[in-house]
Amino acid sequence: MVDVRLICCGFADPVTSIVTNAVLDIKSLQLEALGEKLRELGEPGYRSRQIADWLYKKRVESFEEMTDLPHELRGRLANLFGFDRLAVVRVLGSRDTTRKFLFRLGDGNLIESVLIPASPALYGQKSDRRTICISTQVGCAYGCKFCASGLEGFSRNLRASEIIDQIIVVERESSDKIDNIVFMGMGEPLANFDNVLRATRIINAPWGLGIGARRITVSTSGLAPQIRKLADEPLQIRLAVSLHGATDKVRDQIMPINRRYNLDTLLSACDYYVAHRKQRLTFEYILIEGVNDSDEQAVALVKHARRLTAKVNLIPYNTVEGLPWSRPLRNRQEMFLSILRAEGIAATLRREKGHDIDAACGQLRLQTNREERRQISA
Repeated sequence: MVDVRLICCGFADPVTSIVTNAVLDIKSLQLEALGEKLRELGEPGYRSRQIADWLYKKRVESFEEMTDLPHELRGRLANLFGFDRLAVVRVLGSRDTTRKFLFRLGDGNLIESVLIPASPALYGQKSDRRTICISTQVGCAYGCKFCASGLEGFSRNLRASEIIDQIIVVERESSDKIDNIVFMGMGEPLANFDNVLRATRIINAPWGLGIGARRITVSTSGLAPQIRKLADEPLQIRLAVSLHGATDKVRDQIMPINRRYNLDTLLSACDYYVAHRKQRLTFEYILIEGVNDSDEQAVALVKHARRLTAKVNLIPYNTVEGLPWSRPLRNRQEMFLSILRAEGIAATLRREKGHDIDAACGQLRLQTNREERRQISA
């Protein structure tokens, strides 16, 4: 493990964001909404494009830096809008490997992002693609038993600007151009539906970060109504379903959300998504020793994947301190994969990515929070 910087990456209905700052961040506005605000100020429409260029192309962090705007307008904008800033608390990893970033938000909360370099074993062919796994909430309310994100509960939804800033800051810190986004970090993305969609539109827009919709993947642990809602959205982003169990018995054991939306309900929502979007979805499946790695689970997973013509991404479990789960032995992982492939299912087994830097969701945040509490009580 390389510590690059040390001071600087139950269940519920979808939760409501807690407002932490009355000033709206400028990066939470779509271009059209920004134009409307400017027209209310008596400014011409082209000012919105100028501001977008400063925000997403030149990456400034204050209105004062927007030097082609009139000085009076810069002052008025500063009074109306804010700039969310993510403070880099810690970075683990090195330039040629998976790197985890721990950020502190303006209200003191911590979130994580992970920068993942592509590799032949992960994507099936040679690529120099850079993927970022970003968070959508502080903590998580959905309580998956194997995950560190929810161990300290749920605090709040991230604003659209805080989601976007994870990409901007990681690009700045790493000097890497990110071209693939996965909403698979801390939190349940579809429980923060409006902010995730708002951020995604800005990430995708040519005037924003300009990343193609098909290079953006949103993950869910199984919020069936929101899957249907996402299917009705025109934006052609991809969907990954964190299945992690091929029967209700297994999902009930490790994913409390299954008691609200069981497999039949979830798969029915996936049917709706595939029919409306004409897109192939992905099943994410974390392999946990003695829990969901049996031949029987593999056979059941084949049935679900075939029904939806879904891809399957097998992920050996990243162990979390304080939790009883562990990853299967390598030969068990390979056997599970072979059952899927023998039945014609498009399946991959993820190579080691970040296990040595505790890259699973929420681990670094959990460790840092505990360290800070120990320091305060000492």
